[in-house]
Order: sequence, then structure tokens, then C-alpha cells
Amino acid sequence: MAKDPVCGMEVDEKNPPATSTYKGKTYYFCAVGCKNTFDKNPKKYVSGKAGQQKTDHA
Repeated sequence: MAKDPVCGMEVDEKNPPATSTYKGKTYYFCAVGCKNTFDKNPKKYVSGKAGQQKTDHA
């Protein structure tokens, strides 16, 4: 399992709802909304503050 870098949820790497690649690394997301948030500012989410942001998945 991987951790969504935006919201911190666990994501199955074999069947993720969304992925992005940043600097050669693949990141897995629980929803397209988290992927879109990440894509706007990936540096913010790879700095070690993963999963500290509240996200409305509805």
C-alpha cells in the first residue's frame, strides 16, 4: 500500500484511482481531486508534510 501524499489515505498501488509522476517517482492518489491538488504544487507534498491537509473527498 502507498500513502496518498495529499490526504494521507492508504492507496492500493495495483489499482489506484489516480497517479502522477514527479521527478521520476510515481505517486498514488485515493481520488482524482487529490491528484489535481498535487499536480498544482507537487513540491509542497513531497517535502515530508504528507497527509497533514484536510481534504473533502465528496
